Amino acid sequence: MNTFNILVVNPKDRLTQIAVYDNHKLLYLINRKHSGDDLAEFRKITDQLEYRKKIIMNELQNNEFHFDKLRIVISRGGLIRPVQSGVFAVNEAMKKDLMDSPVGEDVINLGGLLADAIAADFPGVLALVADPTVVDEMQDVARVTGYPDVKRKSIFHALSQKAVAKQHAEMNTKKYEDLNLIVAHLGNGTTVGAHRKGRVVDVNQGFDGDGPFSNVRSGSLPMGEIIKLCFDRNMTREQVTCLVTHCGGLNAHLGTSNINEIDKKIEEGDHHFIMIIRAMAYQIAKSIGEMYAVLKTDVDAILITGDQAYSRHLTHFILEHVEKMAPVFIYPGDNDVQAMAANANRILKGEMKILDYEG
Repeated sequence: MNTFNILVVNPKDRLTQIAVYDNHKLLYLINRKHSGDDLAEFRKITDQLEYRKKIIMNELQNNEFHFDKLRIVISRGGLIRPVQSGVFAVNEAMKKDLMDSPVGEDVINLGGLLADAIAADFPGVLALVADPTVVDEMQDVARVTGYPDVKRKSIFHALSQKAVAKQHAEMNTKKYEDLNLIVAHLGNGTTVGAHRKGRVVDVNQGFDGDGPFSNVRSGSLPMGEIIKLCFDRNMTREQVTCLVTHCGGLNAHLGTSNINEIDKKIEEGDHHFIMIIRAMAYQIAKSIGEMYAVLKTDVDAILITGDQAYSRHLTHFILEHVEKMAPVFIYPGDNDVQAMAANANRILKGEMKILDYEG
């Protein structure tokens, strides 16, 4: 088979990951950090598009990237409209929804825009996104809440959860579609999904803070206390949104979400740090228990992934609660880059079809 170059771009809050692959072979991975001052001049996250594109192109040129071999630029899907699982071409409808998201503003919205902006400079190069965070396979009963005008949505770490689930299945010579799995992704936000025979039939709405608290998300909060807090402090919509999505979690409790710093404090016997990490593990375990009930206790394995899964203290505290439910496997780290490259390879080999986004 011919050799094709795949470019993976993965925008994060203060980081842009740039990875180059020849088929399955990683040639190099660059993590370009951005300071708060670098990003402060941009009013909206999508205003960073040209700034981040220039950085990516400069890094590629400095590494003597062969642009004539480029075939695919792929990134994470953003907060667009609900879609099925798969790989989508970045089209005008998607770009419109990424620029003015129907769900919310987040750095992941830059992914498809960056892929498109780079691919546009090279005729014939495909701009793709894989398993956007809005992949929706939820069963109808999971959408119902106690208030008719409010329904639960599927917004989660679809790319990471699906990739880890498929990896686990392959490692055990089984098919993802034959397994019942609970997958917990622990990162800036935490999402816990019930994977029934290849479909995520229920998952907490982690982007909006639903579920366990995490690095920056406050998690599910007592509604009465939140109502009182909002009125007592005359909070604006932006302040309430920040309280839920970016101003809570470990950062609010501990002043840091760096897992190495937190583990060190725990090893030093800091009681406050121990209590907060135990509380976070407790909430993650409760969410796993919810999905255990969703799958009617028929669970082949529990998979724990994400950057926070590197913490042996956090994972130990979780295991204390869930290890008797099903075998537990820990796959630490953020596997988004590898997952995107794997999806691009499947497209090149004809194993997957490129889907159209209708908006």
